[in-house]
Amino acid sequence: MRKTKFIFDSHTLEYRLVEKDKRKRLLKFLSYFAGSIVIAIAYIAVFEYFFDSPEERKLKRENQELVLNYQLLDKKIASADQRLNRIQKNDDQMYRTIFELEPIPDVIRNAGFGGVNRYEKYDGWLNSDEIIRTTSYLDRISKKLYVQTKSYDEITFLTQNKEKYNAARPAIIPVAPKDYRRISDYYGWRKDPFTGKRKQHKGLDFSGPKGKNIYSTGDGVVVDVRYTRFGYGKVVTIDHGFGFKTKYAHLHKWLVKKGQKVKRGDAIGLMGSTGRSTGPHLHYEVIHKGKKLNPLNYFRRDVTDEEFERIVNKEDLLVNRKK
Repeated sequence: MRKTKFIFDSHTLEYRLVEKDKRKRLLKFLSYFAGSIVIAIAYIAVFEYFFDSPEERKLKRENQELVLNYQLLDKKIASADQRLNRIQKNDDQMYRTIFELEPIPDVIRNAGFGGVNRYEKYDGWLNSDEIIRTTSYLDRISKKLYVQTKSYDEITFLTQNKEKYNAARPAIIPVAPKDYRRISDYYGWRKDPFTGKRKQHKGLDFSGPKGKNIYSTGDGVVVDVRYTRFGYGKVVTIDHGFGFKTKYAHLHKWLVKKGQKVKRGDAIGLMGSTGRSTGPHLHYEVIHKGKKLNPLNYFRRDVTDEEFERIVNKEDLLVNRKK
């Protein structure tokens, strides 16, 4: 039953029926409705802010576990990197030293990747910083492992070919001790005998009588026999393999030809004074992988400790020593 409402009219002293305005009733309803919606939204917002849904709680747990796993992975990678560093150190200081190989420079072992951003595809991901750091760490270790593997390949090759390596490696004095007077010039800086200027000397000079035999210091193949009037004069270059070459300059005469195989101790030429020379002597060089090294280190086994000390101290020696 519809309710009716009356109001007392003081002027007529009578009750009259109150007519409800439909428009007002609609507005009142809408205001209540709107208020309810606002309250509901506020309630939902507050609930969602302070309370997670089951799915959100699950995702947060998974995210926390993921971050923890990345942190544990970082520690494992760091531990592996430390072990790899020890392996690299042993390689440089022990294994490569045995075969007289140069240590691998840190700039090569630890080379970065540079250039474009290799990890741009991970930007904007959830925990992208963790992902990029771990991936970058793994890439650096992979590069170091690759370099180390190549080093071990080289050492393995030399180990498997030890006899050939020992035979090819320069290991004796290129002139019979009885046939030379002294080492007239050493490897390193010196005053150029022609210009008087300070210049680096890339070999050893053995002075002696003209025409005395010059010997190959290791097994190999003659790869160059030439004459230069103002340079090395008559010169012989031998490729010993394993990255080694030796050069014999200022010869009076060649005893070998290009392409000829030689053994350690074979006579390859006669001492002379051809080219840019101040007197009969042999200029001798040891070259390994394109780098000219101090020949003193390559006939250490051909002299006694006392003789080697005298050589290093630049004293005259071996004049009366028989070959």
